[in-house]
Parts: sequence; C-alpha cells; structure tokens
Amino acid sequence: MASKDRAILLAAQEVFGRKGYAGTTMKMIAEKAGVAFGLVSHYFGTKEELFLAAGFDMVDRVLGAIRPQMEQAETGLAAVRSFISAYLGFTLENKATFPVLIRCSPFSDVETLVDRKRIAAKFSEIFAVVEEALTRGMADGSVRELPVKATALFIFSNILGAVRTYFLTPFHLPGLFDETVKYVLRSVARPLEA
Repeated sequence: MASKDRAILLAAQEVFGRKGYAGTTMKMIAEKAGVAFGLVSHYFGTKEELFLAAGFDMVDRVLGAIRPQMEQAETGLAAVRSFISAYLGFTLENKATFPVLIRCSPFSDVETLVDRKRIAAKFSEIFAVVEEALTRGMADGSVRELPVKATALFIFSNILGAVRTYFLTPFHLPGLFDETVKYVLRSVARPLEA
C-alpha cells in the first residue's frame, strides 16, 4: 500500500475507533492523515467503504499477529491460549487504532446501514482460527468434547467483553486480560484424571 493510502487507513482506524461511524467525517480523517480531502475519496470511495477497509485491515493485522503464535503451540489447548493471549496483546500494542475493530464488528451497534453481512463474513476468519484450535485440541485430548462453532463464539465473546471493558468503560480492572485467559481455558480444557 502506498504511503498516503496507508496514512489514510491508519487515520481512519484511529478516528472511527474513537468517534464511531456516525461521529466521524471524511474531513476528520483527511486532517488526521495530513492529506488533501479529495485523496480520501480517491483511495477509498465512500465513508462506508473506508470504514469497512479500516476494520478489515485490522482483522488481517490481528490474524497476522496471532497465527505465528498458534503455529508454535504443542496442543490444541495451547493454541487456544496462544490465540487469546496474542489477540489481547495485540489490542494493547495497538491502543490508538484497535478500537476500530470494536466498532466494525458483528457485535457492534453500528449506527448506519453498513453491510453487516460483509462484516460477519470477515469476522468468520477469526472464528475459523479458533475453531481450528478447538478441533485440534479435541483430537489431541487437551480440549474436552464441545460444539466447536458455539464454543468458538463463546471464546470470542469472552475476549470481546474484556476488550470492550478495557477500551469503552472506566473499569480498568487489574489482571482482566489474564483472568479472561484463565477463565476460557478452564472452560474448555479436558479435566485431568484424578
């Protein structure tokens, strides 16, 4: 991606993440990116397309950070742990831009007619990674037998709750992310035989 369109995308992630879809204008994004207003439309078209591009780029970046961690995991349960830890770590490393993913998700209250089917399809890439880890864990015995799709949604919902609490509320609980990891792992791990 050229430097100007990357600057626009990063500015969009930050502004949409902070102000939401309805509270953001293309002019705000142009000013934040330090580019002429017309370049925003030139590179990304409409506000909706830019919003989706900003959210989808963040999904791709999150998955790019998560996958190498998961590949190193020795068991499916360890891959679940790696997924959660890498996802939560990524949020902290990208505090200024990550909130766009909270706003551009199938779990958000997007204030417009943004194509929610496209958003859900993009997020299915995240769920698929969790499903792979769960399936692997059930095969190697580290994860108990569970409905894979429902459990992947349960895992992501717990992560999302922790992230939303961190970014969108005044409740900055010490150890929230660590406790989220422990809770999810306790919920899916195969109990050890006594």
